[in-house]
Amino acid sequence: MNSEITNAVTAARNRAQYDECAKRLLGQKSILAHILVNTVDEFKGMNPKDVIPYIEGEPQVGVVPIEPGLTNASDMAGHIGGFNSENAEINEGTVRFDIVFYVRMRDGISQIIVNIEAQKNKPVTYKILNRAIFYVSRLISSQKERDFWHSDYDDIKRVFSIWICMNMDMNSMSYIHLMKEDIVNEYDWEGNIDLLNIVLLGVTNEVPKREERYELHRLISTLLSNEIEAEEKLNMIELEYQIPVSEELREEVNLMCNLSEGIEERAAEKTLRETNKKVITNMHRKGYTLEQIAEIVEIKPEEVGKIIEEESMSV
Repeated sequence: MNSEITNAVTAARNRAQYDECAKRLLGQKSILAHILVNTVDEFKGMNPKDVIPYIEGEPQVGVVPIEPGLTNASDMAGHIGGFNSENAEINEGTVRFDIVFYVRMRDGISQIIVNIEAQKNKPVTYKILNRAIFYVSRLISSQKERDFWHSDYDDIKRVFSIWICMNMDMNSMSYIHLMKEDIVNEYDWEGNIDLLNIVLLGVTNEVPKREERYELHRLISTLLSNEIEAEEKLNMIELEYQIPVSEELREEVNLMCNLSEGIEERAAEKTLRETNKKVITNMHRKGYTLEQIAEIVEIKPEEVGKIIEEESMSV
């Protein structure tokens, strides 16, 4: 395998690891609590640490399939037992929710289902709201025979699909939900109009200043930044947001910083190689010897000859 393919595969693997690390960081209950306080009406105004106990079980990170028929899981008796996170290798290549979990409401009885999706950039091949509508619809439809049975539609749980889109031009937050409009006379139709909820969160590269309206943006931007050192991230998280820095959180932050540095280094190396190729080719055309070129670009003459040969064959 030539070096370019090797580098591309390695970079892709590290990017995938970086993305997985980002999901695991966002999937920490202490981070999820801050997201819930800023996006779910019932928890607004609460201290995030008081919200953590309402998050039930362990959030499912990158293991629950989205496709119809694959989201529900069954126990040995054939009854639905929760989200399908088993035998992931059988459905290799299947699209999965980034993070999905149940949250108990403050009444101690009702639950909601929350989905967090992290996007590196605003998608260009499709409209992000369309995808969010599909995801929130799947979170509703997949409840049948898992959270409600037969025609017990009154047992459908509210769902929230929260999309975090990085590298945006401005920090923003939009809340999208159903609304009723009476066209001919006003009639009070029975049902829960608040079942479907979408939150779109746009986050810039620059960590915003400390302002109440940008509190969540600042946390996420700090957490996922490629430019802030691990120790500085952990200090900000602990001091500003009173989030205890557990050993697990520390390891995830350190891993993310190491991965982002590796990706940047590989990108810089690739740029340098491409620049060297252009310089070597131009100097060769102007009549410089292999030894002269090698001395200037600081590589061996035989490597210069190999590059010249490869470039001439690609023309």
